[in-house]
Amino acid sequence: SYNSGMLTVLMNRVGDVGILLGISLLASEGSWNFIVFDANQVNLLFKVLMGLILMAAMTKSAQVPFSSWLPAAMAAPTPVSALVHSSTLVTAGVFLLIRFYALMGENLSAILMVISLLTLLLGGLGACMEMDFKKVIALSTLSQLGLMMYTLSLGLWELTYFHMLTHAIF
Repeated sequence: SYNSGMLTVLMNRVGDVGILLGISLLASEGSWNFIVFDANQVNLLFKVLMGLILMAAMTKSAQVPFSSWLPAAMAAPTPVSALVHSSTLVTAGVFLLIRFYALMGENLSAILMVISLLTLLLGGLGACMEMDFKKVIALSTLSQLGLMMYTLSLGLWELTYFHMLTHAIF
């Protein structure tokens, strides 16, 4: 339980660092308004900013390289794990990418598509093989997060937002 908690905290701190560095980069440009950036811009600062945002979103929403914390967090008591897996922590990364959707170019969408498909498949297959019911729910959540990110990579941000809301209610 202690190891699971530490894994969850450390993985999410990686995402927090990405968000804070992204905010610092925006502040260094003299504006908080990220809409003034152009998605087709070949600026190094823009690429670094979007890389940090993508990394932060992937750690928060437990995408494939950072997905180990989500099933491990199921060691928490049931009310805590239900809150984490339904509406608060895991959807933060999806919402972050919805907010930055206007800046996602084709390259970033292609990267997100591959990562989200891997997350979707690995979460679904893992849930089919698992016997512990709480881990099945965690892996099902992981698969749903992969599906949300996949629909976002296709450019369907409205559908992604709707899926995120219905997942929070369910």
